[in-house]
Order: sequence, then C-alpha cells, then structure tokens
Amino acid sequence: MFTGIIKAVGKVVRTEPGRIWVSREGLEVQLGASLAVNGVCLTVAAVDEGKMAFDLSGETLSRTNLGELGPGDPVNLEPSLRAGEELGGHLVLGHVDTVGKISLLSRRGADILLEVSFDPSFAELLADKGAVAVDGISLTPFAVGEGTFRCAIVPYTYEHTNLKFRRVGDRVNLEFDILAKYVRKWREK
Repeated sequence: MFTGIIKAVGKVVRTEPGRIWVSREGLEVQLGASLAVNGVCLTVAAVDEGKMAFDLSGETLSRTNLGELGPGDPVNLEPSLRAGEELGGHLVLGHVDTVGKISLLSRRGADILLEVSFDPSFAELLADKGAVAVDGISLTPFAVGEGTFRCAIVPYTYEHTNLKFRRVGDRVNLEFDILAKYVRKWREK
C-alpha cells in the first residue's frame, strides 16, 4: 500500500523484455520489496550499483504506461507504506485502472493546471474533490466530466515529481479511489 506522496524521481536505465531497470535515487531498497513506479506496485527483482530491476507481467504492460518507457525517462518512485508512518496523501494500492492522456498542462505564475482525459467508462469512479493517483501522485480532482478531470498542482509537487517533464499528449497511469470501486461493485450486485 502507498500514499501517493512521491519520495524520488528516478530514471529508466534500461529495458529488457519483461523487465525494467530504474535508478535508485538514494532509496534504500531490498530484494523482494514493494515499490510504486509511476504508481504501479512492483517487486524489486534485482539491485545493482545505484539501480534496481522490476519484472513486468503481460497484465502490467497492457494496463500501464511502463512498456512505453525508455532509457532516460523519468519515473515517480514511492516505497510502500510502513505501519506507523504518516498517511499524507490517500490510500493508493498501486493497481492501475487505466491509462489516461494529458490534455492540458498549463503554468500561469505559480499555478499549474493539469487536465487528464480517460476512458469514460471509468467516470463513475471519480468524484469532484475525491482522490485520484496520476502516475502514482495523490491528487484532488475537480471539474470532473465524462472522461476528463482537472487537478491544481502545487509548485512543490510539480518540482518533485515527473510532472515537470510531462507534456500534453503524454500517457499517464490512473488509479481511482478504492472506495469508489467497492461501491460500484456493490451496486452491480
């Protein structure tokens, strides 16, 4: 489990079929540990001099943007939450629901506005002033529509996540609030 509070921005070092290597950026990691990479819960499969490897299943590659990454691409990194640690964002499982696309990323002074478009079939999982994870970043959506939402990004988040490297048209991993998923499942019965 994660909180959506990014601890470091790493870089993809190399990719192999079914595996991605990422710089550790000073994070202490152990083999078998869980780490969110762009919001995807992955298991550390190897550690080697400043970098770590993660195995990627076919399911992970089909549901996330990780298969689109190449050497030098920035990724958000968050170690798993430990008992007793502050829950600073919201509950993020690292189970990406879909990939959205940045349709607006505008900076006006200190204000940064992010708009993301996504498959409208997920719209009922998103509430105005609820919670959403975008590439693992805990954000508060507003102006929620059928297949779009906006988030106001504070300067600290912009500077300390991969958002500062993102552009309109980039694909981002989206994880909607777990409570909304359970409510939808309950309603479907």
